[in-house]
Amino acid sequence: MTSSTDRTAPADGTLLHHRAEGAASAPPLLLGPSLGTSTALWDGVAPELSASHRVVRWDLPGHGRSPAGLIGPGATVADLAALVLALADSLGIDRFSYAGVSLGGAVGLHLAVHHPDRVAKLAVLCSSAHFNGAQPWEERAALVRAEGLGTLAESAGARWFTPGFTVPRLVEDQRTADPDAYAACCDALAAFDLRASLPRIGAPTLLVAGREDPATPPAHLREIADAVPGAGLVEIPGASHLAPAERPRAVLSALRAHFDGDVKRGMAVRREVLGDEHVDAAQARQSAFTSRFQDFISRYAWGEIWTDETLARRERSMITMTALVAHGHYDELAMHVRAARRNGLTPEEIGAVLLQTAVYCGVPAANSAFAVAQRVLAAERPGS
Repeated sequence: MTSSTDRTAPADGTLLHHRAEGAASAPPLLLGPSLGTSTALWDGVAPELSASHRVVRWDLPGHGRSPAGLIGPGATVADLAALVLALADSLGIDRFSYAGVSLGGAVGLHLAVHHPDRVAKLAVLCSSAHFNGAQPWEERAALVRAEGLGTLAESAGARWFTPGFTVPRLVEDQRTADPDAYAACCDALAAFDLRASLPRIGAPTLLVAGREDPATPPAHLREIADAVPGAGLVEIPGASHLAPAERPRAVLSALRAHFDGDVKRGMAVRREVLGDEHVDAAQARQSAFTSRFQDFISRYAWGEIWTDETLARRERSMITMTALVAHGHYDELAMHVRAARRNGLTPEEIGAVLLQTAVYCGVPAANSAFAVAQRVLAAERPGS
């Protein structure tokens, strides 16, 4: 079952506001925002990611619908990371994948270094392991505390996007953020420098840079990629600092390739077991209505169960054929008799499995199953 929900903090103000999308049973993926924005930053990406993940977007304190009082002067990225972990705990999420933009990306880096048991995979977008020293952020924090966010909102489009492009909703997020909470987030950026700890990150990591980003140019992402073992780097042409809003399709493609490993591995196993012809036909029939189901099959049945090495594929074929006979799924049985042959079972072994089903599933069920298997095996013979 899929769902989309918004949740604000409880009365005591302990949780970040968040929005959850996708099946509750899907692998969790947390999405972190950039300073000055809200969950709307991910509007062009999150719905698509929710086809294969339980996507949870969250708002920074004082941004969007998160309470401003969650942080105060002198806040650190560690404080923000603790709020994210509290949110995950409240949702019953122990281990998750994570993607974040700018300050949200810094939170992801901190989590991967200091809470490696919680982060399965990491993507850091338009961000840095340091943000050009403390002084610019201390000055910005002082300005906002003194004058509010009006001046910064006026220049947000030029700082965030390439010339001629803007997202008014995100600019309005900057304008309406709580000045004190925004300034506290600036304090966190001023104190942040994780460069020395990057080699400790063990989670599979992807860095995504906006090629036109003046705030965190590609060199900042390349620095992280060079330090994190096995990390990859993607540059998005025509994107500035808020790449998910400006180039959502390119960002989505990069994140899917990184996070959907189970789906890709599952599709490879599915082809090996069922054959290219069957899988190609299933893919050709796929529609917007059935796409989530196909993702579910590839992720769980083929990406997790059939890839588990506890049982050999031939043993899984035996179990599968028995279950299909028990429930009378004879069309599927024909497909899995062919799969059993690919997995190394002889016709005699298949017959022995079906004979066993006569004892435990009933003679009529086994009789129908033998008829199906006989047709499949006869088609293998030359000249048939």
